[in-house]
Amino acid sequence: MSSPDFAKLGAVYPRYLNAVVLHGLATAQAVGMGPTDLYAVGTLVFHGRMTSGELAAKTGLTTGATTRLIDRLEARGLVRRVPDPADRRRVLVEAVEAQGVDLDDALAPAREKLARVFADCTADEIATLTEHFERAAPAFHEAIEAIRDAR
Repeated sequence: MSSPDFAKLGAVYPRYLNAVVLHGLATAQAVGMGPTDLYAVGTLVFHGRMTSGELAAKTGLTTGATTRLIDRLEARGLVRRVPDPADRRRVLVEAVEAQGVDLDDALAPAREKLARVFADCTADEIATLTEHFERAAPAFHEAIEAIRDAR
């Protein structure tokens, strides 16, 4: 078995990440949102309801900017503020089913093209990719925290 080609990986991976970021920007534009707004909704979908302070920490925004972000998303019907069932003095923000924002249409081209890429993969390759994504996502979140802590 040959050794991994880390030089090639190091050259390809940044291009991949750039494509993912640019796709996120294009998706946000396609649904009439800014990228930060789209990522904030995704954060709430993936992590569940949270306080505005927690959302600020996850997005890297100030608390004031996060309040304005929540106001925009609430006006579009993408999030709602709800009382914390454990402490009714606190308010949580949660994503709601998107009304008037059709992410499925915006994401369809990527789904179709990636389906063709993955169709050529073996079951073992799909398992490896799945494991990579499962391990890489938390690693990226840790890297985000390290970047923010270094500021």
